[in-house]
Amino acid sequence: MNNEIYDEIKRRWDGISKPIDGLGDFEDIVCKIGAVQETITPDITRKALIVMCADNGIVAEGVSQCGSEVTLQVAKALGRGSSTANTMALEAGIKVIPVDIGIDSDESLPGVLDHKIRRGSDNFLFKRALTEDEVQAAIDAGKALVDELAQKGYNLIVTGEMGIGNTTTATALLCLMTGIGPAIVTGRGAGLDDVGLFNKIEVIEKAVKLYVRDDTEDKAVLALDYLSAIGGLDIAGLCGVYLGCMQHEIPVVIDGFISGVAALYADAISPGCRDYMLPSHSGRETGLIRALDELSLKPLIDGNMALGEGTGAIMACKLFDSAINLYLNGARFEYNGIKEYERFK
Repeated sequence: MNNEIYDEIKRRWDGISKPIDGLGDFEDIVCKIGAVQETITPDITRKALIVMCADNGIVAEGVSQCGSEVTLQVAKALGRGSSTANTMALEAGIKVIPVDIGIDSDESLPGVLDHKIRRGSDNFLFKRALTEDEVQAAIDAGKALVDELAQKGYNLIVTGEMGIGNTTTATALLCLMTGIGPAIVTGRGAGLDDVGLFNKIEVIEKAVKLYVRDDTEDKAVLALDYLSAIGGLDIAGLCGVYLGCMQHEIPVVIDGFISGVAALYADAISPGCRDYMLPSHSGRETGLIRALDELSLKPLIDGNMALGEGTGAIMACKLFDSAINLYLNGARFEYNGIKEYERFK
């Protein structure tokens, strides 16, 4: 990320006919996009949403209101263009790319890219969810997708996911990496009752006791180990997406809790990856705010959303478009005959 360009865009913002920092955090987002793209005229007109779809073996422990078959059903909807994300992305001018990276099915899914590593992860209470090679394969798949999109000229990547049980997986990963207690950050996912929530907390507590390590402080080593122990393939795949965006200097938008945890792990694997990430919303899962805090990122929308599939990030993209439009086309003070505001330290 080019800090000189960031500062130059900030100076140019001050010349637009408005109060200093009048657009608040959105001014900083435009600065960051330009700094990542290394241009004072940032461009995010070609956007793609990558939705990683995978199943989680931990669903067998009753941590979700519905069964893993819903992952397949939603992936099919994404492929035919009838999911919530498709509807919202169409209006926002975002190409939706659903990816089967680990759905528990051998069906061929029209409209869904096949990057299946295996049919879902194992139940991490009884064995490690994935092998180290499977984690690396999922990361490589995410990177490869960004390679293709970069070659096609896409200049903003949006992250999304679909996988029943993945809030349990993501919470366990968050707790292992940060030391936060499961009771503090475990949410209800897609709508657990109190009994279901208590069971989910207990499952995550068992996982933390099973897999927590205190023999190293190397975050990259811990991240890869915990991804193998807990899963899931969707999160590992999203790690690859973030890492690929860093490599190609493409800004990438974090959606909700699962993609937020993937962002945290990507930055652990490759420190500095956070410089290419754009936050979107605060979500309903407490863990998302914790993950963003760890990344020193501030969510822009407080909408109490918990839909997944990249939908919160899609909404943020429309706000990014609006901010960039003002930055590029807004009237300057001299045009309106108004004296420019002075910035004080």
